[in-house]
Amino acid sequence: MAKLRRVLGLFELTLVGIGIILGAGIYVLIGKAAGIAGNAVWLSFFLAAVVAAFTGLSYAELSCMFPKAGAEYVYTRASFGKKIAWFTGWILIFAAIIAGSTVALGFAGYLNALVKTPIALTAVFVILAVSAINFWGIKQSVTLAIIFSIIESLGLLMIIIIGLPYFGSVDYFEVNSLPSVFSAAALIFFAFIGFEEMVRLSEETKGTKKIMPKALLLAIIISTVIYVLVSISAISVIGADKLAQSNSPLADVMGSALGKESSFVLSIVALFATFNTVLLVLLSASRIAYGMAAEGSLPRLLANVNYKTRTPGFSIAIVGLISVAFIFLGGIETVGYLTDFLIFIAFVIVNLTVIKLRYTKPKMKREFKVPISIGKFPVLPLLGVITSAILLMSITFEIALYGIALLLAGLVFYWVYFKKF
Repeated sequence: MAKLRRVLGLFELTLVGIGIILGAGIYVLIGKAAGIAGNAVWLSFFLAAVVAAFTGLSYAELSCMFPKAGAEYVYTRASFGKKIAWFTGWILIFAAIIAGSTVALGFAGYLNALVKTPIALTAVFVILAVSAINFWGIKQSVTLAIIFSIIESLGLLMIIIIGLPYFGSVDYFEVNSLPSVFSAAALIFFAFIGFEEMVRLSEETKGTKKIMPKALLLAIIISTVIYVLVSISAISVIGADKLAQSNSPLADVMGSALGKESSFVLSIVALFATFNTVLLVLLSASRIAYGMAAEGSLPRLLANVNYKTRTPGFSIAIVGLISVAFIFLGGIETVGYLTDFLIFIAFVIVNLTVIKLRYTKPKMKREFKVPISIGKFPVLPLLGVITSAILLMSITFEIALYGIALLLAGLVFYWVYFKKF
């Protein structure tokens, strides 16, 4: 049986991680977050990064213990059994699907600012186009993603540079309220989603047990620095109020600093960034569904690979159709929060997995171990649980109801498919 080729080193894996993290979240949600947190939106980015770091350390330890592409499904199955592993997979599939809907709406917002196209219809078109590309072939998807990642990174660097003359123009500690900073952090965490996808490259990384932990932390740190500088720059140039009112926030920042005509440039960059993120998250969702189906945890139809394109066509199609449905759930803020609601639950489970395995598999070799323990008990994963739970609780009751409905749907599906709980 053919195996995946190990070709990624520390440099390549770190760049891949940064490319995944620096997706469309900041292009799409920085305006909404600024409306919630005010001038201190940069602090919300920092808080979201802290949560990401705690959980990133847990992923680093687990990726050394179980260097498998199945990642979270494998981790949780080893600690909590097949049922919890299944629900973790279910959560992650829908988190990626809804993330695709969120960013497709972001793409539509930027295009609407340019040519006044209908937002919902445009978002549907993006998802269908991305699904077609993913079906076309993995080589085509990855090549396109690399090109678009370079373009989106340059866009963020442009915002930082043009904002330098404006630094110090506002009070960066002016907040609407302390809870609003946490609420904005919960929304902004969407911009950090992606670091957890790095561990799914474990079987394609050389010396993964040593390289993966370093790459995870480097990717989170570098992305955090860029995000904080971009948010400070944006606030400095146009202020929180104008940022909050915009459907194309970073384009408006550039337009204000360099003239209205220049905003066109960043709107184009944002289109590349948003399209790229939809491409990657729906690709990820289809592969999780495919992997679970291949192990008999989802209908076998989802594990079918097209003979000509060598892609899981049914998984790609189902993921795309469900993502289209979520476009009509509500505005971009609603689907963004719903994505984070599911991710926070998954992160709580991942951190608890590290804690449990310290007791149930204490002698299992760990090339990397999360630092700071009291006896066998790891402190930082507990902080990961607490911080993820705090951000989870900052999400509104309405969003929580949508999330609970998805979990109940998973419960019904599990009972129907396996004929038992």
